Amino acid sequence: MTEPQSDEHPKPMIFISYSHKDEIWKDRLETQLKVLQVHGNLDIWDDRRIQAGGDWRAEIETALAKARAAVLMVSADFLTSEFILKNEIPTLLERREKEGLKIFPLILKSCPWKKIAWLARLNVRPRDGRPLEAGSEAQINADLAAFAEEIHDLLIPSMPLGRGLQTCSLPPDHVFLSKLPSTGPDLFGRENELKILDGAWKDPAMRILSLVAFGGVGKSTLINHWLNRMDKAHFLGAARVYGWSFYSQGTSEDRQVSADSFLAHALEWFGDPDPNKGDPFAKGARLATLIKKERTLLILDGLEPLQYPPGDMHGSLKDQGIRALLRELGRTHFGLCLISTRVALRDLEDAAPESVKELPLENLSAEAGARLLSKLGVEGSPDRLLETVQKFGGHALALNLLGRYLALAHNGDIRRQDEIPALFAEEKHGGHARRVMRSYEKWLSAEPELGILKILGLFDRPATMAAIKALFADAPIDGLTADLPHPDSHKWSFAINNLRTLGLLAPKETCRGEADMLDCHPLVREHFADLLETAHSGSKKEAHSRLYAYYKALPEKEFPDTLEEMEPLFMAVAHGCRAGRYQETLEDVYWERIKRKEKAYTVHKLGAFDADLVVLSGFFDTPWIRPVDGLTDFWKGGVLSWAGFRLWALGRLQEAVQPMQAGLEAQINQKAWKNAASAASNLSELHLTLGQVKKALEYGRQSVAYADQRGEAFWKMAFRTTLAHALHQAGRLAQARDLFEEAEAMQRKRQPQYPYLYSMGGFRFCDLLLSQGAYEEVGQRAGQTLEWTLQEGPLLLDIALDTLSLGRASLLKALADQTPDFTPAESFLNQAVEKLRKAGTQNHLPRGLLARAALFRAQDRFDQAQTDLSEAHDIAEQGGMELFLADIHLEFCRLCLAQNQTQKALTELASAKEMIQRTGYHRRDGELVELSRQLGGG
Repeated sequence: MTEPQSDEHPKPMIFISYSHKDEIWKDRLETQLKVLQVHGNLDIWDDRRIQAGGDWRAEIETALAKARAAVLMVSADFLTSEFILKNEIPTLLERREKEGLKIFPLILKSCPWKKIAWLARLNVRPRDGRPLEAGSEAQINADLAAFAEEIHDLLIPSMPLGRGLQTCSLPPDHVFLSKLPSTGPDLFGRENELKILDGAWKDPAMRILSLVAFGGVGKSTLINHWLNRMDKAHFLGAARVYGWSFYSQGTSEDRQVSADSFLAHALEWFGDPDPNKGDPFAKGARLATLIKKERTLLILDGLEPLQYPPGDMHGSLKDQGIRALLRELGRTHFGLCLISTRVALRDLEDAAPESVKELPLENLSAEAGARLLSKLGVEGSPDRLLETVQKFGGHALALNLLGRYLALAHNGDIRRQDEIPALFAEEKHGGHARRVMRSYEKWLSAEPELGILKILGLFDRPATMAAIKALFADAPIDGLTADLPHPDSHKWSFAINNLRTLGLLAPKETCRGEADMLDCHPLVREHFADLLETAHSGSKKEAHSRLYAYYKALPEKEFPDTLEEMEPLFMAVAHGCRAGRYQETLEDVYWERIKRKEKAYTVHKLGAFDADLVVLSGFFDTPWIRPVDGLTDFWKGGVLSWAGFRLWALGRLQEAVQPMQAGLEAQINQKAWKNAASAASNLSELHLTLGQVKKALEYGRQSVAYADQRGEAFWKMAFRTTLAHALHQAGRLAQARDLFEEAEAMQRKRQPQYPYLYSMGGFRFCDLLLSQGAYEEVGQRAGQTLEWTLQEGPLLLDIALDTLSLGRASLLKALADQTPDFTPAESFLNQAVEKLRKAGTQNHLPRGLLARAALFRAQDRFDQAQTDLSEAHDIAEQGGMELFLADIHLEFCRLCLAQNQTQKALTELASAKEMIQRTGYHRRDGELVELSRQLGGG
């Protein structure tokens, strides 16, 4: 049951700022808001609450400081009130800027509010800017009721719930923790950390807390212990609890892991109607919105596989979806996101320190480690216990394994720890734990437990019993299954229980475990995988071959439709590659069933660029530089080009350059001119986005030359548009147009039924035509090519780009008309942004966001323009997309001009000018001149 709120968590206060001449309107609004006040959700404050004789100025200042939201009741009287303008508005705007205070301007009567710069930047209500007084009585009541509900929905989800609130058990479907790793029940020496976790949950300002430590220090154990305490307290006011682990095998820093499965599952679990919709960035932002609807405890365990390894980007998130999720939760979230990682998150460094914190998790203290050893049955003097803890660096996993080993193998005699072999390995790679595991190898050398551990080393996640039994389905495997009892036998069960007693296998009793799975710490998996590789490499390959066959046959459909259905094929590729069956795996599983040949199903139909990239990593010795030797030269060129294209689409442009270049060189060496032309075309586009226009022109010319050498009409036509596009960006418009028209003539000759360039080539030509003001022609062209695309079988990106062209053409038409109608432009551009998100291509999404920002600016919807530009800037800055950054600075300049912010406009113009001159982006030279003229520069 829910108890009344205490003073510790007061109801959010709404400050109403109004002119006394509009008091009748204030009363009508309060009538609606008081419905929510009566039910205990809101506190409404206006100056009529000041008691006679009270210090009215001090009370107003106190209310301004406490308010969680403010309503501005806008009229001519309001905008000419000296007290409001000098005392209330500056304070409210300052709090909005520094603290994110929500301000809701409500337009009461017709007045020139759009000309007031600070007010024009805010989102007014009613949404169309129509004054309330213009509506009928019914319309006014409906508007005020909707306004009250909007305020409630924005404030109430953010109300902090803490001690004494909602302590009833959560419904089972509101808790999902089965994806977190299993750990033992005991915890030593973490009392202070537990207090910090408790405080973070109760602190209404805290949004993200990250635990940072090397592997095996005990991050997951601490989180699980705290979750068990929270569970017993019914999660202390949480409405939902969700956990996911990204850990894969071992500690290697070049592991490739995708967040696609997490985003799809989490979106569905939190109630999203279409979890596969949008690109990773959109999915992450949408998931954050769903999470923020209720007080949610979100746990993201083992995040480091999604972070860049050591280098310039060390610690930054590679995954755009997780980046968007955390950035949104870091801005506004009144639950808690708890992260564990081995590497500090650079993406959160600029967040408010009271909202986003990092908790470095140290190794156990000598005293805590000694208590742990004693609890495990180790006997020795206090000094010897402390000395042993220090010898093993206080490493939690190493001490757990050591204590259990000494207790069971040597009756707890601490003196026998001197026999643990020395082993050179860095602490962050689990060196102390590996020393102990070497002793386990010797002790268990003749026992089935050692073979079971080797089997678990074949997997990079919890192993299902069905998969393990597949290893026993044929002739015994020497060094692995030959000397093992069958998994259905009592001897197997005895060995499993013994491994759990030793702490080498996760306990079965954990509430988050699954009965048919076996799991262990990633360091344990990695160690025994290495042991199998060293002692029985042939046996390891045979085992992976059997798992390859098992997972390849697992899907019910030959060609699965969704990411979840495709997961067994992803695992088949991983095991096939570890078996050394690279060529067969690439052709039979990846090319035929995942990629579906030229259809590129996972990227074009599912938009799963990240998941597809992870699958491709199995075909590389060094991602994304050197493919494995087990592939023919032809397929090596293919995997390099595919990897580069996916990195490019994910906004990881700098990483994409090398594999794309290597792929091109491989195609040239093989005289595979069609593929070489395609690789050169992609490199041209990539270098354009990076702001290297000169290189883009070079690769564009190469793509035409290779296509001409191939001789096929389609490729000759297609890659001329690549070069034409580069010429356009370089400001050589006449040459670009000539080349586009030459390509279109070739298109008409090849396919008379399709007289226009279509797909990417058609979009590029429309881009040139729009820059010359030919919006009517573009409207006709894009409308026709969109129709063709839909008839032939839709490709996500083609549909998105055609829709974007229609939106831009409609916007230019509206701006040219005397009485502009922005409705068609808004419809097309909203669709374009949505479809670009669904296509999953970060390298194209800024185009849609920039166009829609221009629309919002034209409509004086400045906050929405700012939002789109900020998102475009985040994507472009992360990917080093210099041409988009130049475009963003230009549009920010126009936005500042529209709001009479001359100094900011000059700053943005200077940034754009520097980038345009440095990159050779001379297409924008005329815009620089025009903006400079508007700002008084000539």
